[in-house]
Amino acid sequence: MTLDPLDRARRIVAHDAGAQAYDAVVPPIVQTSLFTFPTLADMIETYAGRKVRPVYSRVGNPTVRVFEEKMALLEATDDAIGFPSGMAAISGTVLAFVRPGDRIVCVRHVYPDAYRLFETLLKDWNVETVYVDGRDLPAVHAALPGARLLYLESPTSWTMEAHDVGALAALAKRHGALSLIDNSWATPVFQQPVTLGVDLVVHSASKYIGGHSDVVAGVVAGPQAHIDRIRGRIAPYLGAKLAPFEAWLLLRGLRSLPERLRAHEAAALEIARRLAEHPMVSAVHHPGLAGPLPPGLSGTTGLFSFEARAGLDIPAFCDALHLFKLGVSWGGHESLVVPALVTRVQAAGPNSALDFGVPERMIRLHIGLEGAEALWSDLAHAFAKAS
Repeated sequence: MTLDPLDRARRIVAHDAGAQAYDAVVPPIVQTSLFTFPTLADMIETYAGRKVRPVYSRVGNPTVRVFEEKMALLEATDDAIGFPSGMAAISGTVLAFVRPGDRIVCVRHVYPDAYRLFETLLKDWNVETVYVDGRDLPAVHAALPGARLLYLESPTSWTMEAHDVGALAALAKRHGALSLIDNSWATPVFQQPVTLGVDLVVHSASKYIGGHSDVVAGVVAGPQAHIDRIRGRIAPYLGAKLAPFEAWLLLRGLRSLPERLRAHEAAALEIARRLAEHPMVSAVHHPGLAGPLPPGLSGTTGLFSFEARAGLDIPAFCDALHLFKLGVSWGGHESLVVPALVTRVQAAGPNSALDFGVPERMIRLHIGLEGAEALWSDLAHAFAKAS
């Protein structure tokens, strides 16, 4: 029997992996830094790598491990490793595979902090990053020869450009490049990049995976050899560990992930359609309005953007909103608004020419769980006040 993506996700998140202490429905928080050994022989076997068991929570914890196993199942891959933030997951994965003198091919309009990582720290280490339109397969093909890494987002940050991820992964393999995708927007409910040929999948688990705006975390999923490399070369030495309490919160978030995503999807599509018809809006950037979704993407979520016409006072519009709060993250229960002028200033910095290419009059919305009608009423009021 072939399950639809939503039903498959429901089955995976319904029960936690393995038997829990005391037969608990919810896995316990193993809040300890240290695990001891019953015998010296057991300790030697473990440190020699012949036995796998918890030793120290910087490199492994039972609660964290349940979350990692769950993410590997959801992403249909061998293994996963948790991190204390999405950026720790991104930087840890890139640093595990990229060396000084290497070149990265990156789709344009990626998450601004990933862009800044490429343009500051990695540039200082003589790593060149080339940015291309991920929808232009010939351009990606032309840029890939000699590249170590193809870095993907689909859809991309702010501009929401959705790509044929399978075709891009195939190009990377043809040129011997590792492919890495940030799947935070679609989540493994709506997109499983490994099944499309991508090598590694990274998430800001702070977003939809957590879903309650109360945890900061990241995770990387992929083939065993790649995860072992990250776990062996990066995690022990940079010390970027996911804590057991955060892992417990993430497991709680996963249980409602499929249902939350459907609610985000329905409300966001309704708001996007109404915005597309509004006289003060020149464009709406939402994958669900751009024709059929690309292969491998089975649904949409609550984050998208629109461009305001010159007659709209953007600061007045943002300040007139009540249900939408000004904030830069997303993926939680709350609706959020942030104009591009904020992130353009952040991306550029006071004395830098960094600019990741987002139009000045773009406004990004995250559609939360307050309901489409209430949210549209809030937007309509703000449009009227700021026009």
